[in-house]
Amino acid sequence: MTIIAAADGSALGNPGPAGWAWYVDESCWAAGGWPESTNNRGELTALLELLRATAHTGEDLLIQADSQYVINSVTKWMKGWKRRGWRKADGKPVLNDDLMKAIDEALVGRTVRFEWVKGHAGHPANERADDLARAAATAFQRRTAVPAGPGWTRGGAAPEQRTVAESAAAPGPEGDVVPGSTAARRAALRAQQEAEHSEQQAPGTLF
Repeated sequence: MTIIAAADGSALGNPGPAGWAWYVDESCWAAGGWPESTNNRGELTALLELLRATAHTGEDLLIQADSQYVINSVTKWMKGWKRRGWRKADGKPVLNDDLMKAIDEALVGRTVRFEWVKGHAGHPANERADDLARAAATAFQRRTAVPAGPGWTRGGAAPEQRTVAESAAAPGPEGDVVPGSTAARRAALRAQQEAEHSEQQAPGTLF
């Protein structure tokens, strides 16, 4: 059996209030976020949380995602990064390496494929994951309760679910917090987002 799930991220301002979500169906999904982060960190966290939520199942996983950055990072670039000590071909440190390393660890022993889907093009699961990630980001923007979802509800012992507070405290760029003023944090996040954007390549369909 193969688990089919969508994973997506959202940021309001990019950087700004951000969210992540993975979605199987209306009875099996999860979401979370942070007061300030980037869209790409939301996308990566959605993947990581999905891998963790399904780790106990022993099932293959097909992940539907609209992020070229995420898919290419895992399927094309990660092997070279690891060989170079988590550095890119130009010698610069890999961006979001905290999440990349966690994803790499979560992939061990798993059979995982990716299907690229065009964002905002009517793909039902992708649209729903996007809605949930955006709802989480909006909740942080408005300082309201975050719709965290039921989590993994299928067979087997479910993994321990993190609370909304724990999700909010999840690592941001460069560890837990970007030091300095709010303006400095936003500038650092914006610079990181621009660097990530320059790395993206056109994907295929299945990886």
